[in-house]
Amino acid sequence: MKVSEADILIIPGHGNSGPQHWQTRWQEKLSTARRVEQAEWMTPVLGDWTSRIIEAVEAATKPVVLVAHSLGVAAVVHAAPQFGQRIAGAFLAAPPDLTPSDLLPQELAAFGPYPRDPLPFPSITIASRSDPFGTYEHAEDITNAWGSLLIDAGDSGHLNTASGHGPWPEGSMVFAQFLSRLQA
Repeated sequence: MKVSEADILIIPGHGNSGPQHWQTRWQEKLSTARRVEQAEWMTPVLGDWTSRIIEAVEAATKPVVLVAHSLGVAAVVHAAPQFGQRIAGAFLAAPPDLTPSDLLPQELAAFGPYPRDPLPFPSITIASRSDPFGTYEHAEDITNAWGSLLIDAGDSGHLNTASGHGPWPEGSMVFAQFLSRLQA
């Protein structure tokens, strides 16, 4: 699949992705990419987030490729049963551990636990061994449940601007290879 053959939906996590974040950069470079905007980025509500994603998928005119980061991954996985056959694939980066704890804010805990059903579309998940929001072992566990291919990003933090992943050329190359293997 080529970029021109897909509607690429950028799905940021908690707080949105700023101007230097790799998702924003990809959105600017990929001609068919658009961001799924949320009404509330700082105090997210799972039902609202999944509804916005479902609306964006339903509005698409081409096969959809999802590009989700962090809490956006959780929203995508929760919304997946509502997508029908419209999703060509999903690129999932830095899924946080949403197991309820005293350290996890209540509005974020509402996004967990992750559904463990296999995803009904091809997906890859990129996870870091030094993500402050989730262990690699947790990412490995949920990725296996989803039937997603797990890519080990090494000690890369949360794969965001703060961890030095503004441009993220390695991620761009993995995404391009993933996209080329999808069916239009």
